[in-house]
Amino acid sequence: QVQLVESGGGLVQPGGSLRLSCVASGSILSIDAMGWYRQAPGKERELVAAIGSGGSTNYADSSVKGRFTIYRDNAKNTVYLQMNSLKPEGAAVYYCRIRLYSGSIWSDYWGQGTQDTVSS
Repeated sequence: QVQLVESGGGLVQPGGSLRLSCVASGSILSIDAMGWYRQAPGKERELVAAIGSGGSTNYADSSVKGRFTIYRDNAKNTVYLQMNSLKPEGAAVYYCRIRLYSGSIWSDYWGQGTQDTVSS
């Protein structure tokens, strides 16, 4: 059984910062890619950033480049998203996604989501 637990969301003013964390636990033998997705009300879930097993990063949303940083701690099975200079975009739910091997096949797991609101 594998579980992903997210934390770090909340209410922040424009220009502020938040750091999201996602910890994977359970029967995990190996972790491949890790990523963060965002879903605003009434919109589809979209990729924000991803990081490979070797540390290579991909920021799918060009508007976050230079403001957001994704990084991972393999020893802790954790992926982070540091978000700086946040813009007043309202509320969104951030989900982590981790591709891992638990002994049978490689599978993608999702966190429960953490609500972030950027508003003055």
